[in-house]
Amino acid sequence: MNDPKRGRRPWLFGAVLVAMLVLAHLLADNVLAVSQVTYEKLRVFSEVYSLIKQNYVEEVDEKSILYGAIGGMLKALDPHSSFLTPENFKEMRVDTRGEFGGLGIEISRDDRGIRVVSPIEDTPAYRAGMKSGDVIVKIDDVNALDMDLLEAVKKMRGKPGSKVTLMVVRKGESKPLSFTLVRAVIKIRSVKWREETAGIGYVRIIQFNEQTQPLLESAIAELTKKSENGKLKGLVLDLRNDPGGLLDQAVAVSDAFLEEGRIVYTKGRIPGKNMSFDAQPGDLAKGAPIVVLINGGSASASEIVAGALQDHRRGVIMGTQSFGKGSVQTIIPLADGSGLRLTTAQYYTPNGRSIQAKGIAPDILVEDLDVKDKKGQAHRPKEADLKGHLNNSESTGKSPAETTHEEQKNKPDTDKEPKALEPEPEAEAEPEADLESDKNKDPKKDGSKVESEPDHVTGHSKQDYQLQRALDLLKGFQVLEGRTKTKPAGSKH
Repeated sequence: MNDPKRGRRPWLFGAVLVAMLVLAHLLADNVLAVSQVTYEKLRVFSEVYSLIKQNYVEEVDEKSILYGAIGGMLKALDPHSSFLTPENFKEMRVDTRGEFGGLGIEISRDDRGIRVVSPIEDTPAYRAGMKSGDVIVKIDDVNALDMDLLEAVKKMRGKPGSKVTLMVVRKGESKPLSFTLVRAVIKIRSVKWREETAGIGYVRIIQFNEQTQPLLESAIAELTKKSENGKLKGLVLDLRNDPGGLLDQAVAVSDAFLEEGRIVYTKGRIPGKNMSFDAQPGDLAKGAPIVVLINGGSASASEIVAGALQDHRRGVIMGTQSFGKGSVQTIIPLADGSGLRLTTAQYYTPNGRSIQAKGIAPDILVEDLDVKDKKGQAHRPKEADLKGHLNNSESTGKSPAETTHEEQKNKPDTDKEPKALEPEPEAEAEPEADLESDKNKDPKKDGSKVESEPDHVTGHSKQDYQLQRALDLLKGFQVLEGRTKTKPAGSKH
């Protein structure tokens, strides 16, 4: 019996080959000549596809296996590149001012499952006690071992008030932990602040969204007004467990404390990915000493700020090594409504240090006493722990264009800029729920009243060892400044 589908197969295989070639060259205006090796690999792909269609035990859905092949191709690059199906791409572009039920955790892909980069303050996950480094192995009894990031996001989203159960593996625990969480509308208050002691302010940036800069300005203005003679004596800028956010906000926060000079720059293989951002005159803190707190949950935009203030010697960086997420992702729409999230560049601090897989090293190492294991060693995960992460170009001695991991070594070159590129918010740890926009909120009402919240939420606690050491350092600066202004006893006038 003749197979009515057999006549369509040559056309289908040809379409598959064309699609793979187009994807391999990032939708360039003109497909460049490719090597014989590339054609041979595409022939193998066609053969495998044919064998699956003809011999697999059940009839397969063509779109599913093609999307699966594309997804696998993106997974072979690095942990932050991924394929977005039309459904996922549409969800990603939904206006964030809508109300979406979620749990409030930033996640990344791990070879053991879905890893928690950081729980977001004032959310169900944070209040339930989930921690940075937890690995989610099941979501409502569905194994998360092979689950991609976007699938995990979709499963953790849901109607506010509904429940989801997460099984988590945590280092130091002999058995998996189970968390049954009630979804809520995630509203991120990106900046909190208070006066710690006379003249010393505390500002906590939870995430870099569109309201971070105006809220920071409100915070500094209020703290300055409360200070003696209207001048801050010191400031603690807390970036711990801040997974990042918008690049322009990271630049704005850095610029708020810098008078001049470069803030951050990016380098990619394509010339259009090379960008530089510089500071404009004006320092909100008027030269007051700053201590910046970071830890293993500080990623992306947080690392840009810490690196800029460190390189310009504008602040003392205290805490532990940051996460090390120093890559830039770009969203590329595709013809069928799907899209690519593709790593296209790396971040560099003003002095040319690469953040990727290395992070920001503190000037003063102060461990968090709450995150040590029984041997006394901190065990927060880092970018360098993620399977297939990009190498740090400093450690290899190569430029970003030359620095790739093993799966990228035979990747064909292209010198064309992809069409229709849209910059993506730079926190590549994936939020498990869309965040409600704070655009229409009053920053003063939204950020300053934090005293009524639990101590562990705001860090306003004597048990916060890192914060206390930061305050001690600022008080020490005050003592030294006072002594340099006072002449010693017995001195001649």
